Amino acid sequence: MNTIKEMVRWLLTRLYAVEIKGLEHYRQAGERVLIIANHSSYLDPVLLFAFFPDKLTFAVNSRMAQAWWVRLGLAFVNFVAMDPANPLSLKKMVRQLRAGHKAVIFPEGRMTVTGALMKVYQGPGMVAERSGAAMLPVRIDGAQYTPFSHLRGRVRIRWFPKITLNILPPRALAVPASLRGRARRDAAGQMLSDIMTEMMFETTGYRDTLLHALLDARRIHGGAHVVVEDIERRPLTYNQLLTRMFVLGEGVARDTRAGARVGVLLPNAVGTVAIFLALHAQGRIPAMLNYSAGARGLLAALRAADLRVIYTSRQFVAAAKLERAMTRLAQRVRIIYLEDVLAGVTLPQRVRSWVAARFAHTALQHPCRHIQPDDPAVVLFTSGSEGAPKGVVLSHANLLANHAQLASRFAFSAQDVILNVLPMFHSFGLSAATLLPLFSGMKTFLYPTPLHYRIIPEIAYDVNATILFGTNTFLAAYACHAHPYDFYSLRYVFAGAERLHMETRRVWSEKFGLRLFEGYGATETAPVLAVNTPMDYRAGSVGRLLPGVEHHLVAVPGIEEGGRLEVRGPNVMLGYLHAEQPGVLAPATALRGTGWYDTGDIVAIDTDGYVWIKGRAQRYAEVGGEMVSLAQVEALAGRIWPAATHAAVMVPIANTGEQVILLTTEVQAECARLHEQARAEGLAEINVPQRVVSVPELPLSGSGKVDYSAARRCIEASLRERWEATG
Repeated sequence: MNTIKEMVRWLLTRLYAVEIKGLEHYRQAGERVLIIANHSSYLDPVLLFAFFPDKLTFAVNSRMAQAWWVRLGLAFVNFVAMDPANPLSLKKMVRQLRAGHKAVIFPEGRMTVTGALMKVYQGPGMVAERSGAAMLPVRIDGAQYTPFSHLRGRVRIRWFPKITLNILPPRALAVPASLRGRARRDAAGQMLSDIMTEMMFETTGYRDTLLHALLDARRIHGGAHVVVEDIERRPLTYNQLLTRMFVLGEGVARDTRAGARVGVLLPNAVGTVAIFLALHAQGRIPAMLNYSAGARGLLAALRAADLRVIYTSRQFVAAAKLERAMTRLAQRVRIIYLEDVLAGVTLPQRVRSWVAARFAHTALQHPCRHIQPDDPAVVLFTSGSEGAPKGVVLSHANLLANHAQLASRFAFSAQDVILNVLPMFHSFGLSAATLLPLFSGMKTFLYPTPLHYRIIPEIAYDVNATILFGTNTFLAAYACHAHPYDFYSLRYVFAGAERLHMETRRVWSEKFGLRLFEGYGATETAPVLAVNTPMDYRAGSVGRLLPGVEHHLVAVPGIEEGGRLEVRGPNVMLGYLHAEQPGVLAPATALRGTGWYDTGDIVAIDTDGYVWIKGRAQRYAEVGGEMVSLAQVEALAGRIWPAATHAAVMVPIANTGEQVILLTTEVQAECARLHEQARAEGLAEINVPQRVVSVPELPLSGSGKVDYSAARRCIEASLRERWEATG
């Protein structure tokens, strides 16, 4: 038997350059060990048989065990035929483990057909729990690209890709003793699923740089794979995008200094992706400017990030009517127009860039030689909806970690088409909707504005979009104007940045047959912290925290349910840049210390790990000595007038102090109706605003969130006009 194992190991090593990592964890696990591995190909059991030192007992699907070629392989190993849906078939494996055998189970029960984790069955969790065995997670990576997988047509199949076996430290299932029966099985199954998800995340190489991740994606999916397109309808492959990167890179090297932060003031377009990558290729740090912030907001961003150069486009400046703002910015920084850069490109430059794109690893060695995963990769800016915008500095590892966290929960594939309407100065628009697909082989269609409510559904239909990111405001507007078949190809629709209204959820479900996956995050967390998934979904919550995210709830006086959320993880920013101290990085810090980020949100987390947003700490008001959530005031109005949008703010009123005032698009809104609804729901009167102000539309930031600073000014102006009219 040992001779056969050695022969198989020798052959696999020669064919696939198999590398095994973490073998010391196998030795630490002890005698009673249950190996749990992802199931990526028919090679998986052969790999485990050949490269693990001891004789293993394999759990084999009882149906698969009938195939002649499977029976041939089973002649050389111990095995137990199991039905993953039948609890009685688990007893044999429990006995094997109690007898001191080391066993292998693939908890998904079948080979992946998505490239990601499939459904994780509860049975293996119960086996580990009842046998008292240590669980040893093993990630098999690379075998999914071989002809022996079920992913032909979803990934680029290669005969001999490199295969890695990643062995993680042993884990024990700590199921509460109070749980019995079905509740105990459910708890064990959820714990096992979480272990598998964490394994997929931890074994992803997110400790890298963005350009290395891009080149790895090209290697996996091929240089001729189409990855990005915009409204000019000229799709680019990886090789073509890299060629543009090198073309622009020569101008970047000439016009900026190494290591500098450089402003990017551009819409969603292929050129924006190219200049973003070109800055990285020359060792610069892109600072993505919010062109909807106005001259004042842009100047504050310039000061905070200490910018000296901005790249933009004449065509964009004219289309967005930014001429006056650019005149003011030009007094502070140097403005470089992409049209001028491209006009000066010579034929020799194009040839050099074409060659450099084909040998990108070599071409990038010198300009990027000092860049490390923890170095700054981008500067984004907070919306400024509740104060002056701050620069948020995210590292390469921050962005790639969030990519890996999402990929561990969702089955993204190279066949997906993302329609990205969120601007790239928005964290979701850049990280989730642009960089994630770029590093996953997905095609991104870039549309320059989320405000074209009639056009965007048509675009989704035209490009066969499968993934869409949006805010409640935008998604509600698209649903209002879309034909019921416009979103026929969508399979994931993500909602973030603001609370998802039940009415929006209902309309998308009834009109399009789609479930909206509400998530939660912040620019400071690159951006996703929690999200509902096809397997972990609870309407009204924002899902469960992503793997790798630690959390702590800080008690808030006057608030009984939940607390102020602080988080720590590989996706948490390096720190802030403030206008008061230009260019000086202030590390993330919270009550628990440096490295923790205080979200400023009041949340509750239930026993199953689902996060429920109660409101922002800054958006709680003290009324009559009690704390009132302004988000709850908005939710009350939303239940009465679901088709309208609402914003509750505290406004100082002369001689009476501060009052909660509701700004709403509902023309017939009145306080009496709010009082009536509050009494019907058993809510205290303090949850009802003192005044209501109706407006045609609420002021929004460029990312689609309510601009509360502008809302407060709008209310103050309305009240001032009313007082002047009444004398």
